[in-house]
Amino acid sequence: MRLRPPLKAFPVSSFRSSHHQHSFSAVPHELTRPSRTPESVYNHLLKACSEQCKLVNAHHSIDETSETLSQALRTGKVVHAHSLKYGLDSYGFLGNSIVALYAKCGNVGFTEKAFNRLERKDVLAWNSVLSMYSKRGLLEQVVESFGSLRNSGVSPNEFTFAMVLSTCARLVDVGYGRQVHCGIIKMGFELSSFCEGALIDMYAKCNCVGDACHVFNSSVESDTVACTAMITGYVQAGFPEEALKVFEEMKKVGRALDQVAYVSVISACVGLGRLNDACELFAQMSSANVVAWNVMISGHAKGGYEVEAVKFFVKMRKAGIKPTRSTLGSILSAIASLAALDYGLLIHTHAIKQGLDSSFYVGSSLINMYAKCEEVDAARKVFCILDEKNIVLWNAMLGGYAQNGYAYEVLELFSSMRNSRIQPDEFTFTSVLSACSCLEFLKMGCQLHSVIIKKKLASNLFVANALTDMYAKSGALKEARKQFELIRNRDIVSWNAIIVGYVQEQDEEEAFHMFRMMNLQGILPDEVSLASILNACANIRALKQGQQVHSLSLKSGLETSLYAGSSLIDMYAKCGAIDAAHKVFSCMAHWSVVSMNTMIAAYGQSNLEKAINLFQEMHVIGLKPTEITFASLLDACSGPYVLIIGRQIHCLVLKRALLYGSSDFLCVSLLGMYMKSQCQQDADILFSELPRPRSRVLWTVIISGLIQNNCSEKALQMYHQMRCENALPDQATFASVLRACAVLSSLSDGRKMHSLTFHTGFHLDEPTSSALIDMYAKCGDVESAVQVFQEMSSKNDVISWNSMIVGLAKNGYAEYALKVFDEMKQTRIMPDDVTFLGVLTACSHAGRVAEGHQVFDIMVHDYGFQPRVDHVACMVDLLGRWGFLKEAEEFVNKQNFESDAMIWATLLGACRLHGDELRGRYSAEKLIELDPQDSSSYVLLANIYAASGKWTEVNSLRREMKEKGVMKLPGCSWTVVGQMTHKFSAGDKSHPKTDEIHSVLKYLTALIKEENYVVDIDSFLHDED
Repeated sequence: MRLRPPLKAFPVSSFRSSHHQHSFSAVPHELTRPSRTPESVYNHLLKACSEQCKLVNAHHSIDETSETLSQALRTGKVVHAHSLKYGLDSYGFLGNSIVALYAKCGNVGFTEKAFNRLERKDVLAWNSVLSMYSKRGLLEQVVESFGSLRNSGVSPNEFTFAMVLSTCARLVDVGYGRQVHCGIIKMGFELSSFCEGALIDMYAKCNCVGDACHVFNSSVESDTVACTAMITGYVQAGFPEEALKVFEEMKKVGRALDQVAYVSVISACVGLGRLNDACELFAQMSSANVVAWNVMISGHAKGGYEVEAVKFFVKMRKAGIKPTRSTLGSILSAIASLAALDYGLLIHTHAIKQGLDSSFYVGSSLINMYAKCEEVDAARKVFCILDEKNIVLWNAMLGGYAQNGYAYEVLELFSSMRNSRIQPDEFTFTSVLSACSCLEFLKMGCQLHSVIIKKKLASNLFVANALTDMYAKSGALKEARKQFELIRNRDIVSWNAIIVGYVQEQDEEEAFHMFRMMNLQGILPDEVSLASILNACANIRALKQGQQVHSLSLKSGLETSLYAGSSLIDMYAKCGAIDAAHKVFSCMAHWSVVSMNTMIAAYGQSNLEKAINLFQEMHVIGLKPTEITFASLLDACSGPYVLIIGRQIHCLVLKRALLYGSSDFLCVSLLGMYMKSQCQQDADILFSELPRPRSRVLWTVIISGLIQNNCSEKALQMYHQMRCENALPDQATFASVLRACAVLSSLSDGRKMHSLTFHTGFHLDEPTSSALIDMYAKCGDVESAVQVFQEMSSKNDVISWNSMIVGLAKNGYAEYALKVFDEMKQTRIMPDDVTFLGVLTACSHAGRVAEGHQVFDIMVHDYGFQPRVDHVACMVDLLGRWGFLKEAEEFVNKQNFESDAMIWATLLGACRLHGDELRGRYSAEKLIELDPQDSSSYVLLANIYAASGKWTEVNSLRREMKEKGVMKLPGCSWTVVGQMTHKFSAGDKSHPKTDEIHSVLKYLTALIKEENYVVDIDSFLHDED
């Protein structure tokens, strides 16, 4: 307990003095008459001083800028001057009145001078001085002066004790307060309503609610002051229910309720969330003051009833109550939540009229309101207009930038803040870390982490959550998990940060694990948690888990919320449950642009008509389509049959001036739509009209589209043009261009791309390495493919393993392909359907029929993959290639899906290889039935007949082909000489050096004959693979 030793003396020097000279010219007329006696002068001065004291009391203010106080101070100086002139200033009531008037005006210097001149300092004079110090916030002076009072032999009264107890409450000095309590008991003031109320207030504010309650219960009959103090004490100490009990007792005994009691109990109701009770109590107040209005507005705003808060503010203005800084701060918070910019502008006008816009509190609230309304420029103007900026204003502007995605601006403002020598706090670091996570500036985030540790803010929950989020979104999941584990008092934000990180990095298994752990620890998921885990379900098409999360959202009452509801729709759509997605959508109380966009994207996957109808519905209900809306529709318009709809959407995009915005989002969708519809010319025109410089994303889209449309040569040309425009390729660009190299078997271009990946650092990237393996394998350079695979630092993606297995299998290295598959299983990489296709191909080339059967069974029964047509065709090739034609035919007949040309073509090829005319004819008939214009079935069957010497049947097939107009596509080959690719087709004489080529061929043919090589003429027509 802190003891304050009383002063032994109360010297003049203990007060602060004023050395300014004042001239007293405003002399009352009565005092200038020569006939006045000293007694009459005394009475006139006392009367003038007392009247001014009453005026000051009536205004209840100590604001030095007030006209009333200025006038009172001038009069006080005149009275003081005349009292000095007549030698009356230190006697009786006049001396006390002069001290009281100076004290009420808040002039410390004149009060101390007048007090020190008093001949007899009674308790009234001491109380005036103590009251002045208390009102001026000179709390230590109050305590010291009280000690001097006791030492001077003056007995304090109940008002003295009340003021000192109020000071102890403000200093939170319960030790000295208890000493004062002892003095009150000794002097018999414990039953005084003033002392009783002051004691209760002091103990409550010092967090000694038990002592406050003891004082309250010990009173013989608690009056309104004591009850009000107890109510206020309970509310301030966080016991609103107890405050309500006291209030109810007051009402039962008919105790008069003042405004302080009402305001306190209304605050208690608000704290308990009982807003209806608060409204009833507020209605009972005869004339609510501004504090009561502020409590109601703030309570509704914080409770999520922003509209009601605005209504209360409107009623307050109609009642003629002038809003304060607190009022404007609360109402601006409500408007920010509503994003009601029009109301915000009106409140800003009120603030300017009242001169409150320069207040730190109102200024920060204005910045927050404009930021929430996405008016960042307006927020910036408010920030820049304010001459003085404290940490609250800087944080408000930083938060506004961060909320609106202005990440670079956050970092710039943070730098300016540091240059202004403003020390950042936990809220500052939260905003800056958010910017780092948005930009994935991991290095800067780590530097900030170091500063945070030095400032001992790492244990702060807000900062710890922001650090976890920064590491997670920057891809450093190990560091994110480490930071997460260090958080002791984790809240829902902590869990959301780590779960979102795992979902973003496509580690769905760990995301599910963390979600389960969160629920087991009693943390209920919120909208962000549910949306994140539903995205994980959608990514891996986990319908069952998604349905479980749906059940949890129903229990939480969040199934129809904006983000959770939209994520449910997306999850069901991606899992193919469109009806379930529509049901969720229909149950949503309010449709937003987000939910509409999600449902349009869902319909776009299967039913374009419904997607268009829903788009029209958006217009009907007044929702404005966004870029995402149009992109979802364009993604659904893939194919020549719906091209006209895609062009109409293109026109709408142009009308709304959305195409050439800051994002390439719509341009990508439009280019993709034209490419998928095989409208290459339209895509070229659109691409040429795009403003330069064109981003790498746009270049990648056009290159990828050209490859998909079998224009790989032009794709390479576009890539060279891209490099001429100084656009650097990224991961997706490399993958697309390497695919073009693979299609063209252009090993030289592929090697150039490989070299560029080293210069750009993408050679360490797993998808790029996978594309390199695929390119080298398809170009026949298996050694380079294996080298790239072996040099990969990480092989966590199944695609890289697939590229190696398929590449080895198709190049005849079946044994090595199977070894890679075994290695893959040992590293616990989950194989997919492409993996098994590669392994089956390897088994086919290596003649491992039994092992191929086993692999197929494992694929179906152990991994649950439904066999595709190419899997079946590969099994048919495996059986047929090694002479098991009967088993191959039986295998085909066992499959549940409809006949496919690929399967019968494979079986027909096997029949031709082994001369099985019967099964060959049957397979050819099936093949012709499925695709009458395909020449390969005729060619293969004719080869079977020719091998058996059945030339009549061969000629019959030739006539049938002519009658049906079936054309055999000529075989072709190409070779690269220097920088030019030379293409040759059977029967084609368009090459400029055709004569020279034919001469060389004749010469080579003669050499072959000389070596006794016999040409195989068993096949009447060339094979087609």
